[in-house]
Amino acid sequence: MKKKISINVKKFAILFFLLIINLPNVIADEINDKLDKLFNDLKISKNKSSLEIEQKIWKLWSTHPNDKELTILLAEGSEAVNNNQLIKAIDIFTNVIKLDPYWAEAWNKRATVLYLVGQYQKSQNDIDKVLELEKRHFGALAGQGLVNIKLKNYEKAIESYQKALEIYPSMKSPEVMIEEIEALIKQELI
Repeated sequence: MKKKISINVKKFAILFFLLIINLPNVIADEINDKLDKLFNDLKISKNKSSLEIEQKIWKLWSTHPNDKELTILLAEGSEAVNNNQLIKAIDIFTNVIKLDPYWAEAWNKRATVLYLVGQYQKSQNDIDKVLELEKRHFGALAGQGLVNIKLKNYEKAIESYQKALEIYPSMKSPEVMIEEIEALIKQELI
């Protein structure tokens, strides 16, 4: 009887260990499934409902899939930005990236602050990482448009906004920004 209990305990321990190891993957898969549905809804939604969908996407992006402490750190970095403590925010987001270099939103947050402090190429580098991790990140694409305006890469800026519109057709800023960029191009040709 003792041997049978020992075998069952070992089987349970192995199953528990495998569950714990795979739990982050299961959670990440659930989040990806939710995001896929939200992005499908976003493509066909209209104004008010698209804003609600956008907020749900941002909430998922800003919540780490398996580490509440990283979610808290990201929120602290965002609070530092809101308080105009930009260097502190960069430090916090850099720390989050070191702890999980595969969390796209940490890269996106840092890219935003790097843009705000005028480090446009570093911002672009972080945006590249965001888009490598989450190609549908309409916020990063819009940010990339702003960065490329500052770098006078107008055609790339327009491309970024067009990609954002493909993902989020009712997003307002890309259409406005494309018009402004086209006006800038015309002015520079004069």
